[in-house]
Parts: sequence; structure tokens; C-alpha cells
Amino acid sequence: MSSADAFGGPASGGSGVVPPTRVGAAEAAVGFGAVAPGRSGPDGGRLGEAEPEAWTPLTPPAAFAMPTQPAPTGPAGIPPQPAAPAPVTPDPALSWTAMTPPADRPVVTFGEPEGYDEQARPVPLAARLRSRTTVAAVCVVLGFGLIGGAATGSWLTGGSGDDGAPDTFAAAAELWHSIPVDQLFPPTVQGTGAGPGGADRTWTRIAVAPDSGCQNAFDPLLHKVLAPAGCRRLLRATYTDATRSYVTTVGLLFTKADAAAMSALDARFRKEGLDRRADLMPRPYAAKDTLAAAFGDKQRASWTVSVLTDTPVVVFAVSGWADGRTVDTPQPAADATQSGATTDPAQAGLGNEAQGLSDRIERAFRKTADAATEEPS
Repeated sequence: MSSADAFGGPASGGSGVVPPTRVGAAEAAVGFGAVAPGRSGPDGGRLGEAEPEAWTPLTPPAAFAMPTQPAPTGPAGIPPQPAAPAPVTPDPALSWTAMTPPADRPVVTFGEPEGYDEQARPVPLAARLRSRTTVAAVCVVLGFGLIGGAATGSWLTGGSGDDGAPDTFAAAAELWHSIPVDQLFPPTVQGTGAGPGGADRTWTRIAVAPDSGCQNAFDPLLHKVLAPAGCRRLLRATYTDATRSYVTTVGLLFTKADAAAMSALDARFRKEGLDRRADLMPRPYAAKDTLAAAFGDKQRASWTVSVLTDTPVVVFAVSGWADGRTVDTPQPAADATQSGATTDPAQAGLGNEAQGLSDRIERAFRKTADAATEEPS
């Protein structure tokens, strides 16, 4: 075989036609007119090792060219500050008021706020307010109805409620000569729980003073304090306890004062503490030939004075020992009945004697006065 045959050239004596050779994948990748690698070229070099062309960057088409911006300028060495963004103004066309719903679109509105009733059930606020308004209106109507009914009832019975008080007050002032003495000063008075420590007491009447004026019935200063109320009549009686150890004079002073004057007198006693002053004591009724014969001013041990405001009456009482012993320091019953009091009148229970008997005579008088001034049915 000749060298031509070895390299695929024309054989000697042949036709000179070279059979077609299949193009390899490497040759196809190189492209048309390129030399496949690994084969010799006409200049004796290796095929595929042709001189590489210089690299030239691709130039994009004009349609894809990026716009160029001028380089920002500023002071040397200081980078330029970025430009502030332009303020954004909302488009008025996108506001709520500019939006008009289509004609076929339903209009949506907010519902009324709800509250809750006492059973935690939702209730519209407007309904709750209406119910409260209705309840308030009903209360107002009922209030006016009650007032009107009371006024009508008072008119049908002959006057207002205030008209009866002066009538009762004035009628009580005349009871001193119309009620038997045994009703004003009962022969025996029971004092359940009236003694020291809640012990029971029983008082027996031993003398009744003739009805009289107020001369010499009170200490001079007490007489002066009571003078503005006037002295219509003075009734007194003297009692002794079950052991006959103590004597107590109790009295009812019927004044000439009206309700306003009695209220003023009571207020003065309370404000100035006149019922606790030892120089404003009532005087005892010392009846002769009785256990109280020696009961004088120096034997007074404890006392009490009560100004009534619903009747023109002052109730008082003063107590002492039945044996006629003198007392250097009398003590008001309000103090002598206090727990822990250690004075002689307190230890002997003379404060309880005065306070207990006075309270029960006052209660009996009120009961009698109420029955006497009660209108007949």
C-alpha cells in the first residue's frame, strides 16, 4: 500500500476519486469551513490547530442599549447624597368618597351598636335606651300619682298631714286638769330592767303634790332657763323603791310654749348640756309624815330633765337616799348609769332610780295624750 492509500489519497493507477468521509461530531461542532481537530492541514501542521482569532466583545443591538447618565458631581472626596424621593400624592379617584358603587351593587351600612341585658343576651343599644326611658317615665308618673293620691286623701279627711300636729300639741297642753292623777302618776310603777345591770325595779307612790305654779320648784338657774317657755301648771309626785331605801320625785311641767319654742328649748339643753349641770337641778317634793320628809336640796344625789317637742311638757326626776343623808357631789343620771361609774350615786343605783322612773312616767303620759287627742272614728 502506498502512502497515498494510507492517508486516503488517490492510489496509484486509481481513478483519483476519494470516497466521501462521514463528518464527525467534532467537525460538525466546529462548523462549516473549519478544520477538524487531529488532522493535518495543507501547511503540514495539525488540523484543528489554526491560529485563534482575537476576542472581540459583542456589541448589543441598538434596541437593547442601556441609557447612560451623567456622572454626579460634588465636592472632592464627598460622595453625592441621594436625591430625596418625590412626595407621593394619593390619587383622588381612589378615595372612598370618589367611589360610586354600581347601580346593581347593594349598599352596605353599619349596624346599630349592641348592648347586653341582665341575661347576657345581645340587645340593640337604641332599644335599651328606649326601655330605660320608658321605665323612667313610668316612675315619674307613679310618683306624681302617689303625691296626688296623698293630697286627695288628706283633702277628703279634712286637711293636710301638718294640720293635725298643732291640734294635738295644743290639746296636750290642757290634759293636766282633765286626766285623773292615777293615770299621770300611777300608785305603782313597774320598772322591768330599769335597775343596775338590768335588774327589775318597782316604785310605790308615797305622796302627790297639789297642782301649783313653778315657784320654788327648781334651782334659780333652771327656773331662769325654763322661764321663756312659761309655766302653765306643775304636777309632782314622790315614790320609793321596794326596799324603801331611796326616794324619787318625778314631775310634769306643762308649759305655755308652742312647738317651735319647745324645739328651741330642747336644742338649747342639748347644745349647752344644761341637763348635766349640778346648778340646774329640779327640787324634790318632801311630803310631811312620809318616807320623803327629809328629802331636801342637800339630799339630792342624781337627776334628769327631758324637754318634749311633740307636747308642751318638760319631764324631770330627782332621787336621793331615804335616810336623809347629804350628797356632796350629785351626778346626772346620764353619767351615773354608765358602765364603770364609781361615784356613790352610781354605785347605789340612784341614777337608775331617777332615769327609770322618769322614762316610765313619760311613756304613760304619751300614751294617755295620744288616746285623749285621738279623733273619734
